[in-house]
Amino acid sequence: MSARFEELDWQSTPIGEISLRRRHDPAFNTEVFEVKLGDEYLMSSLFTAAEQELATLALARLHGSSLEVAVGGLGLGYTAVAALDDDRVASMVIVEALEPVIDWHRRGLVPSGSVLTSDPRCRFVSGDFIAMAVAGSGLDPQVPDRAFDAIIVDIDHSPSQVLHPSHAALYTPDGLRLLARYLRPSGVFGLWSNDPPESGFTGALGQVFDQVDAEVVRFANPLQGREATNTVYLAQHRRG
Repeated sequence: MSARFEELDWQSTPIGEISLRRRHDPAFNTEVFEVKLGDEYLMSSLFTAAEQELATLALARLHGSSLEVAVGGLGLGYTAVAALDDDRVASMVIVEALEPVIDWHRRGLVPSGSVLTSDPRCRFVSGDFIAMAVAGSGLDPQVPDRAFDAIIVDIDHSPSQVLHPSHAALYTPDGLRLLARYLRPSGVFGLWSNDPPESGFTGALGQVFDQVDAEVVRFANPLQGREATNTVYLAQHRRG
């Protein structure tokens, strides 16, 4: 195996074979971490701006301190780390369906692993976030009826491009109503999407929440020499 490339882990999961790779990119003189599901790229440490903005934009809409946050989808951990950068966050539960992804962080195989595992505010939960939300079992197994100030989700490619057919249930008005039960009054729901804003999904959000926005996050794509965009959906009930 080339010294410029290393497969750090490969494991079988219920939705396919997942692998973590590390390579040195000489063009940018940096170590790049990549996650693949089968032959499909899921994420890369080269492109994290929108994942970080997901947390930053959601928390910016909240007032007060001692915030309680739930994160759906761990990935390489950039969204969770960005949330912990906000000193108002008192506790955070990260729900991840793929046990190998949690294991990578605990073993220190990814850059954010030591940050998340050493922060006493942070706790990993092994579970299917979408199934937990839609089934009504709660997002925190230790406190099933626990409500959060922010629920931040980065699991599927987009509301219309899901990793598993069962995930589609979340992106309907009924699914969003079930999820909203775990938000405190004036709490914020934030969702990352790889695609441009979808009017069908903003319409579904509008049937459940008072205030809905789709923020387009722009960032440089050095591999293609162009600007790229992701979408951050934000939904909230009005105060009072």
